[in-house]
Amino acid sequence: MSRSRPEAGSSRARPGSEGESWFADLGMPAGVAGGDDEPSLMTPDWADTGEGPEDSTFLSRQARRLVRADDSAQRRVYRTYLTARAVLGLALLATQLVLMWLSGRELSWLPMVAGAYALQAGLAWWRWAYVGDGRQRSLRRLHWWATIGVDVAAFGVLHWLDPGSSLNHAALLVLPVLMAGVLSPRLPALATASAVALMLLAAAWQRGIAGGGGDLLTLLSQAGMAGIGMFVIVLVSGQMASRLAREERTARGSLELARQQAELNRLVIDEMSDGVLVVDRQCRVRSANPAARKLLAEQGQCPVPPFSLQSEDGWRSLAEAVSAAYRAGHWPRDGVDLALSYAGASPHSVRVRARFTRGQRGTVLATEGGGEVLAVLFVEKLRDVLARQRQERLVAMGRISAGIAHEIRNPLAAVAQANALLREDALRPDQERLLRIVADNVERLKRIVDDVMEAAPGGQAPSRTLDLNQEVSTICGEFARTVGLVLGHECRLRVQIPLEPTGAVFDADHLRRVLVNLLENALRHSRDMAGSVLLSIELLDGPYVRLSVASDGDPIGPEVEAHLFEPFHSTRSRGTGLGLYICRQLCERHGASIDYMRRPGARHPNVFQVVLRRDSVASEGRLYV
Repeated sequence: MSRSRPEAGSSRARPGSEGESWFADLGMPAGVAGGDDEPSLMTPDWADTGEGPEDSTFLSRQARRLVRADDSAQRRVYRTYLTARAVLGLALLATQLVLMWLSGRELSWLPMVAGAYALQAGLAWWRWAYVGDGRQRSLRRLHWWATIGVDVAAFGVLHWLDPGSSLNHAALLVLPVLMAGVLSPRLPALATASAVALMLLAAAWQRGIAGGGGDLLTLLSQAGMAGIGMFVIVLVSGQMASRLAREERTARGSLELARQQAELNRLVIDEMSDGVLVVDRQCRVRSANPAARKLLAEQGQCPVPPFSLQSEDGWRSLAEAVSAAYRAGHWPRDGVDLALSYAGASPHSVRVRARFTRGQRGTVLATEGGGEVLAVLFVEKLRDVLARQRQERLVAMGRISAGIAHEIRNPLAAVAQANALLREDALRPDQERLLRIVADNVERLKRIVDDVMEAAPGGQAPSRTLDLNQEVSTICGEFARTVGLVLGHECRLRVQIPLEPTGAVFDADHLRRVLVNLLENALRHSRDMAGSVLLSIELLDGPYVRLSVASDGDPIGPEVEAHLFEPFHSTRSRGTGLGLYICRQLCERHGASIDYMRRPGARHPNVFQVVLRRDSVASEGRLYV
């Protein structure tokens, strides 16, 4: 009876296998024996080395002991069997020597066989305990012959040599039959029981023929009943061993899944931008992700968990809040704002939210089953929380502003039309001046309305592949004519475009709006010199292309840079503060990004760069600048 081995590294169990065994080389797989067939279940790296994830403390000590290969049921049973054989061998030898001394008999085969068996059993135990057999991951065929095979032969010889002895050597044959049922596949185990039964029948036949022990039929009946008992022992012990093997394999599989889930949880928590702390009732931090440790102490000075929140004066406010929450049985839903510092550093404000690992009953935390209640704290910078809230308010305000701007368009168009009709009549110079003022302000209001409508969330223009070189050339040419620039070597605007077509994913109208905004800002803040504004297109590694607009004006200060892309923030009295904000919104709609980079010491220290997704484009005629 043979079965194919599972693929190496497979962790798939075969429940209900009738021939489960811990001997891998007897025609059956090692199963849960820790052989090479199932390395993932038997000896995961963290089980062998004792190095596991820090947050895997939910695995109990017994569970950890179970998954260790050196403490599997197979090895414990076999180790106990070896010890019992060694003790039994010494007892047999001592018994034979005492009987020989008391009876005054000369040296015979019985004490010699008992001595040989005691020596072999002692050597097998010593090799397993001290030499290196005990470090093998699975039991092999040699182990079977060195234990069960030797026992059957030795006890059979003792029974054959002295079948009528009061020591009843036949009873010793129960030990190898039992261990064959436990450690061997079913077929070898039944073969062992058959060999023992035949040996008992042969000894009974020899004894009956010799006439030394009673009626032949009675002796054969006794031997037959003993043989049947051997088969029953094999079947019962085999079923018990199979059940133990299945349970151990299921436990190993469950623990492996639990370990993998713990690893996944740890990876997710470690990658979170919010800090996560697990704190007990005594304000001891059991676990902390990198973000939390960075919030508690900058530059990696925070100790590795476990540590106490009461160990630092700057954490005292957090420790007091945790203690108060345990006493009250709840944490404020909106969180608590606290100031934290470390080792005399300047304090920084954080917002802390918390959840407890168990439910609540009134104002007392429930501890069903005697389990410990832990608090999971979520910590984030108060500045980030306020910035997120501000952004949400801006989005809501943008929607409202878009609605208002849409309603303003109709009366504004009526004012513009009425102003145009008035200018058709002959008017005095002062009236002409007033109408011109009205027209200028109407145009300004139209631009503001257009900016608000563009910044408001709404429908998106579909992205398409553009020839970036051609589009930029056309936009720059139109922009130069609009502002009165004469393109050439003495022009304030200089353009560097690759010779080959460059495909980019964007929208033509949106690209014009972004580029014109950047060019207007660059010209406004640059010097009146040739090449003060540099526009360039560069191919980046990967599927990206960079469009840069650089100017030689004074570098933007940090206090202004922090608010460059915020809406309604402008350094000009007549500006709306929506230009760069709209540019960022348009870039994000088409999968691009826009950013500012300061280059101190360079001729063009102020650089606004737009990174677009690159795509292939057919070669077409282009306007070169």
